[in-house]
Amino acid sequence: MTRRCFWVTDSKLYQEYHDNEWGKPVFDDATLFEFLILETFQAGLSWITILNKRENFRKAFDNFDYKKIAKYPESKYESLLVDTGIIRNKLKIKSAISNAQFFLEIQQEFGSFSTFIWSYVDHKPIINKFKERKEVPATTSLSDKLSKDLKKRGFKFVGSTVMYAYMQAVGMVNDHTTDCFKHTS
Repeated sequence: MTRRCFWVTDSKLYQEYHDNEWGKPVFDDATLFEFLILETFQAGLSWITILNKRENFRKAFDNFDYKKIAKYPESKYESLLVDTGIIRNKLKIKSAISNAQFFLEIQQEFGSFSTFIWSYVDHKPIINKFKERKEVPATTSLSDKLSKDLKKRGFKFVGSTVMYAYMQAVGMVNDHTTDCFKHTS
C-alpha cells in the first residue's frame, strides 16, 4: 500500500491532488494565480470541498485568467453570486476580482508574480522533515511575513494560515511527511 501524508483520505480526487500537485514547485503565474484563488476561497472550509468544486471554479472564473478577472464588470460579479457550482461568498468573490488586479500590479513591479512570491524562499523550496501531524505548522514566521506584505498591497483573504497552505500547495515548502512516498530528502 502506498504511504501518503496523514491528511489524505481514501478519496481518489484527494489522492491524485496529493500525488501530482501538492508540494510540487510551481513557477507559472497562471497556476500560481489559480492556487491563490482556490486557497482564498478555502478559508474556513475543507480543502476537499474546494477540490470537488475546482472545475466549477475553473468555468466560472474563465479558466482562472487573472487578466479577465481583473476587469470583471458588476454583471459578472452578480452572476458569480448565483453560481451554485462555486462558493457564493460575496466577500470572497469580490476579493478574487481585486486580488487579480493586485496580482497584475505585482507582475508589473517584479516582472512576474513567480519572481515576487518565490523570493520569499530564495527561489528554492524549503524541504521540511516532519514525521508526525503535530509537527506540521499551520503558520510560520515566513507565512506571517508574506501575509502581511500581500495585505499591505491590498490582497484579501490572505491570512498567515491561508498563505502557509498556499506555500505548501505550490511547493514553496515541501511538507510531505517523512513516511510519505512523495517526501524528498
